[in-house]
Amino acid sequence: MTSASVEGSTTEASPGAVGPSRRRLPTQARSRERVERILDAAAQLVVADGVEGLTTRSIAESAGLPVASLYQYFADKEAVLLALCERDMAEMDDQVATDLAAAGELTMAGLVETSMRAFVKVYHRRPAFMQIWMRGRTNAAVYDYGRHHNKRITENLLAYAAGLGLVDQGRYTDAELVAIGELAVELGDRAFQLAFERDPRGDEFLIDEAIDLVAGYLQKVTVR
Repeated sequence: MTSASVEGSTTEASPGAVGPSRRRLPTQARSRERVERILDAAAQLVVADGVEGLTTRSIAESAGLPVASLYQYFADKEAVLLALCERDMAEMDDQVATDLAAAGELTMAGLVETSMRAFVKVYHRRPAFMQIWMRGRTNAAVYDYGRHHNKRITENLLAYAAGLGLVDQGRYTDAELVAIGELAVELGDRAFQLAFERDPRGDEFLIDEAIDLVAGYLQKVTVR
């Protein structure tokens, strides 16, 4: 396993990017502003009414746009939900990169806690995300994108940890390390779903337990 920096995502796909095709951002400033209005309006409606109550008409009305304008950028409400997830997951990547860069010397447990608390910061800023991620997984594109995002998190954080000399690379093969990393990320994802299921700010006890769970599991691959 080679070392690598933790990279924040952009809103456009880079060549060879993992996951389904990202939405193409309009090039004109006015069009980009309209897209952000649509996404912000959809996020507010998800928080107020839930994923199930979202319609393209309600999104357009909340954004102050004709429905026809919305369809210039998104095929349906499922495409809007996917774009929201893309935007918010990119923000998570950026937050993780920022917080790790500011963290100083890290242990494996510190790396896990810094990364997971970076996610929590974004959940607090983007409360619609957890609603979509918990209740919008019937959207195949959202589910697929989220799984690919988790795989990318695994690859980046394992490489980052290896670069810091935190990973015991003699005990497991590279494929086994990736499998362990993916399981850790999926465990954390599911635990955070439970922590945010009833409280948009998250259950602090469950958040702490989720971090301890993932950090404890990864001790098996940590240099002693």
